[in-house]
Amino acid sequence: MPAAGAFAPRAGDSLMSKTVKSMIMRDYKSRIAQGTEEWPDAMVLSIRGVKAVDTTKLRHGLAKKNIRITVVQNALAKKMFKGTNLAPLDEFLTGASALAYGGSSVVEVAREVVALIEKMPQVELKGAILDGTVFKGKKGIEELSKFPTKDEAIANVVTLVVSPAKKLLGQIKGPGGTIAGIIKAIESKLESGEAIAKVA
Repeated sequence: MPAAGAFAPRAGDSLMSKTVKSMIMRDYKSRIAQGTEEWPDAMVLSIRGVKAVDTTKLRHGLAKKNIRITVVQNALAKKMFKGTNLAPLDEFLTGASALAYGGSSVVEVAREVVALIEKMPQVELKGAILDGTVFKGKKGIEELSKFPTKDEAIANVVTLVVSPAKKLLGQIKGPGGTIAGIIKAIESKLESGEAIAKVA
C-alpha cells in the first residue's frame, strides 16, 4: 500500500502551472500585440475539423497579406484580454478558438478570411471587433468585410474634399479664361486705335 500522501500534488505543481500560464500569455502578447501596449482589433474563428492541407492553404494565403492566425486557450485569452479593446470578444471564446489579426486592419482580415474560406465550410466565423463595435457570426463578419479599410476611408475623404475644389477650379479656369481672352482682345483693339463697338 502506498504511503499516505504519495499521490498528493507536489508543492511546486501549482506554481509550475502558473508559470506555464504566464509564459503562454506572454507568448500571446508577443504574437498578437507584438510587444506594444495596444492590441489590434481582431476576429475569432474556429478551424477545428478543417483538413491539414486546407489549414495550411488558409494560413499561407493570409500570410501573404501579413495576417496571422493564433490558436488560443479560451480561459487564458479571456484573462489576457481583460481591460483591453479585445475584452468584448470573450463571448466568442468557447470551444476551439483561434484569433486572426494583422494586415492593414481587421476589415482586411475579414475580407481575406471570407474570400479564402469559400471552399472551406468547416471554418466557423465566430465574431470580430472594430473600434469597439462587435460583429457577430458569419453574417456580421461578412458585413465587416464590406467596410472600407482605414486607408480607403482616408482616400474617400480626400476625394470628397478635393472633388469640389476641382470643380471650382474648373469653373474659374473656364469662364475666367474666356473673360481674360475678351479683355486681351479689347486691349489689343484699343492699342491699335480701333473703336469698340457697343452691343445693343
